[in-house]
Amino acid sequence: MYLHLGQDTVVRTDQVVGIFDLENTSISKITKEFLAKSERAGRVVNVTSDLPKSFVICTDGGRVRVYITQISSATLRKRAGFIEGIANV
Repeated sequence: MYLHLGQDTVVRTDQVVGIFDLENTSISKITKEFLAKSERAGRVVNVTSDLPKSFVICTDGGRVRVYITQISSATLRKRAGFIEGIANV
């Protein structure tokens, strides 16, 4: 299954490590450092021209990518089917 992140960018849901709200998580010093290091390492893919709302961390064969998107984390979670999967546990 695939997850649409915006602007013609899709990722496989089995590669998604986490979906995070940018406003709430960027308060943390650790998250700020992670995002800054990822940016410097060239692992950040910006898929928005508007105000970013969330970021998605994905892995593919050990490579980490961070996607910055304008789509809310709640919408992305619903699209990925994570909420339905959790409800069935």
